[in-house]
Amino acid sequence: MKKLLFLILVSAHFAVVNSQKIEYAQQLDQMIQTGMAEWKIPGLAAVVVKDGAIVFKKTYGVKNLDRKEPVNESTLFAMASTTKAMVAMALAILVDEGKVSWNDPVIQYLPTFQLSDSYITADARVKDLLTHNLGIANADVLWTLDSLSTQETLKRFAHTEKVYPLRGGFTYQNIMYAAAGELIEAVSGQSWSSFVEERLFKPLDMNRSLTRASDVQKAGNFVTPYYDFDQKGVLPVSRNYSDQIGAAGMMWSSVDDMGNYLKFIVNQGVHQNDTLIQPNTFSYLFQPQTLIPNNDFYPTTALTDPHWLSYGLGWFQHDYRGHKLDFHTGSLNGLVAMAGVMHDKKVAVYIFANLDHAELRHAILYQAIDLFGFDDNTTNWHPKIFELYQGFKKDRNAQQQKMADEQVKNTKPSKPIGAYTGIYEHPLCGKLTLTLRDETLDLNFNNFEQITASHWHFDTFMTKPNRRWTSPVAVTFQLNARGVVQSLDFLGYTFTKTDFQP
Repeated sequence: MKKLLFLILVSAHFAVVNSQKIEYAQQLDQMIQTGMAEWKIPGLAAVVVKDGAIVFKKTYGVKNLDRKEPVNESTLFAMASTTKAMVAMALAILVDEGKVSWNDPVIQYLPTFQLSDSYITADARVKDLLTHNLGIANADVLWTLDSLSTQETLKRFAHTEKVYPLRGGFTYQNIMYAAAGELIEAVSGQSWSSFVEERLFKPLDMNRSLTRASDVQKAGNFVTPYYDFDQKGVLPVSRNYSDQIGAAGMMWSSVDDMGNYLKFIVNQGVHQNDTLIQPNTFSYLFQPQTLIPNNDFYPTTALTDPHWLSYGLGWFQHDYRGHKLDFHTGSLNGLVAMAGVMHDKKVAVYIFANLDHAELRHAILYQAIDLFGFDDNTTNWHPKIFELYQGFKKDRNAQQQKMADEQVKNTKPSKPIGAYTGIYEHPLCGKLTLTLRDETLDLNFNNFEQITASHWHFDTFMTKPNRRWTSPVAVTFQLNARGVVQSLDFLGYTFTKTDFQP
């Protein structure tokens, strides 16, 4: 009789728990549907894992607004910078095998590794490639303005200036993850992409996942990236294929595969009784390595009000409701992703969307953590996040209006427009060729990226937004005392005219 009563009570308990999970899933689903409409997101996919089991997985909208093909559980989205955590895990496997140590000097495995500061070059450790605190400035122009090989990208990166002492700050740095990919190859004898495919994708049954963006077309069933151009509406933009920095953010995956990945994370490196990463090594991936001095690195901290913000090995971290939350966003042209895990609560979340900076992803993360981690359904995160980012949008529009107001009307260039054409070079950014087309300038960066610029005022031209460059950028020319064009400034870099005669 007691045994029967016990079974009845257990059954009743599980019924209540399952009923509660269903209710939470419905609330999350409703918030996502409302949020997608307000953000104007074409397609989205989300999955939540609790205690090693999937408690929410759903796809929304379409892959392409013209063809109206629905997103499904196998549809490929860009993982973008959430790729970084998986590259760190690949290194962790090599640490477990004793082939590398987190504190080994990078030059021990990559003898050609070179930074602008000789001391940092010599003392940079393997884990420093993953923590964004080497002290070197950001240099994402290397992959946005050129299609160099990974080796050439790292060679050019040596021209990037030191901005603070080694491990003395925080500067988000994609290029060092490309170096981490090269280090994986040097240690394992396999390309980083093959290593990840064999040692992570295959055992985790991530059968749709790709390590190279260039393989997306062949794989099929993938999303089109979009950008909200305000008055012009939501329009497609160019897909990014910068596989030379692939280890920093070029993986693609599906929500089905991400469900397996999240279960692996919640289970502390174990998948179906197979330990892929040893417990101590897995735990180390999530230990804070770098304190981020400004808690406003993510605008959402204005709402979550953390006491600290840090970075582990491929994960941002902050305190949320008294517990550590590990998370990472991913953003590429027209595509976003977000991963989050709260180990104390054994809950993990992943979100994909195909709209540039669709920040509904933050609302989904915190909503899922509240519901499935804290059994708390009292907060609706979408309106909070939406209002926050609408404020930023208003600020951005105000800045653009200020820029327009500061334009000095009825001016003209110091020289005939043809005098600004020619070849300009920068040791980091490469070669820029300017040609004249009617009354505009075509800027061709390394035969890879072309942008058109029109006269703005005086010797400044302004680029026209296109499918890759969605915001205008100023191009300002410098003349010497004799009135000869000698250089131009673009994105904070000074390109020198190669035929300049002082």
